[in-house]
Amino acid sequence: MTTSEIALFVYDNLMKGEDQHEWLASARSLGEATTTPQYALVDLGTSGALVQGGFVAVTGELYALSPAALAALDVHRGHPILHRRTAIRLADGREAQAYLLSMEQAAGCRRVREGDWRKRRGAPGATRSRDNSPLVSWAKRRFDPSR
Repeated sequence: MTTSEIALFVYDNLMKGEDQHEWLASARSLGEATTTPQYALVDLGTSGALVQGGFVAVTGELYALSPAALAALDVHRGHPILHRRTAIRLADGREAQAYLLSMEQAAGCRRVREGDWRKRRGAPGATRSRDNSPLVSWAKRRFDPSR
């Protein structure tokens, strides 16, 4: 990474193959990365949000961006009003910038338990659907005895 580039950890619709990846068109991929297990990943509907204070290691990708590209992305992500860009620690000891939401802002949002945006509800490649969880199955049987 050059001295003028900034490492950015992305974990949601900015990742490769997702609908807003074009925002990273000028960035250089540094590969996959995982955070230390002190975060939560929440589903905001069209995007996700990283929240400090959880117990999950979040999976994502690392990119090297120019300051100009990062400034444009800051505006797009609503930094510092909606998301706050700050330094985070990765599992391998490196540090990177990431967009975080405060715990208060994330209140009531569904958590992505696996810490992997691509494994959230109904996503392609999801290992487990919310509709097939033991609790949902029990509730459906309880309120619909014909099942």
